[in-house]
Amino acid sequence: MLKLLQNEWMKLWSKKGTWIMAGLMVVLIIAMAGIMKWSGSLMDDESDWKLSTQSELENDKNSLASGILKGESKRLAEENVQISEYRLANDVAPLNDFSREGMIYNPSVGSIALLLTVIVAAGIVASEFSQGTIKMLLTRPVKRWKIMTSKYLAILLFGVLLMLIGFITTILSAFIFFPSEGGQALAISGGNVVEVSIWSHGLYMLLLSFVNVIITATFAFMIGSVFRSSGMAIGLSLFIYFTGSVIVGLLSRFEIVKYLIFTHMDLTMYESNYVLNDDITLSFSLVVLAVYLVAFLIVSYTVFTKRDITA
Repeated sequence: MLKLLQNEWMKLWSKKGTWIMAGLMVVLIIAMAGIMKWSGSLMDDESDWKLSTQSELENDKNSLASGILKGESKRLAEENVQISEYRLANDVAPLNDFSREGMIYNPSVGSIALLLTVIVAAGIVASEFSQGTIKMLLTRPVKRWKIMTSKYLAILLFGVLLMLIGFITTILSAFIFFPSEGGQALAISGGNVVEVSIWSHGLYMLLLSFVNVIITATFAFMIGSVFRSSGMAIGLSLFIYFTGSVIVGLLSRFEIVKYLIFTHMDLTMYESNYVLNDDITLSFSLVVLAVYLVAFLIVSYTVFTKRDITA
């Protein structure tokens, strides 16, 4: 198995397109940092964080008093109230999004890594059919499920590498483009307000984003394996990625929305104080995603191992 994985990994990186995608990710992240730097320079530097925090505090209190918040939204609002009151009472400024700390605290690499990983996942099996190499691959004395596993693990490793490259590039861009403006991230732990390390939170956000990469890439892997079309796999994967929140919004009145994959794909929503449905939690989302992930893999492996290669 290890040798198969090594072969798939070498095959993947022997392609010129793979290196281009990795380079493209670096360029896009640097460009995004430059745009954020320019956008930040156009903003009013004299804005008072105390006034904005006080305004947010009043809005959260009004929302809680109205009784319209339920479930996860209510919990998040209550935590926001506690954190805002702590900031004002102890003169603790929040992180500035357009600062070095803000960039590291909330790295925006997940979307780029997802798009590039989907392209690889969609074609890693489909290309064997389109290039006519599938017969030679399956004539080797290796079980088909091992071949599929090596390809799937290569995709996951590719996604991990892209995320790490993106995070390192984000850190370098943060130190190059943005000054250190202090501030402190806060969170609720055990009912108390605690300080949060920007580095640990940045890695945590990276992990939450990677879950979306795994799910979407596995879906593309399944479509590419079943229909032998990388174009269809990329198209459908990007469709569920870009339209998921719209579908959830349209079906928000129905109970079934809690069990749709679209509702749970972006786990970073639990860190942005906005959830698509008040009846879900992070644990529930992870369980639902795990069920879909297993289903995608079962379909992929079943079709590939049972398929009769005659052409």
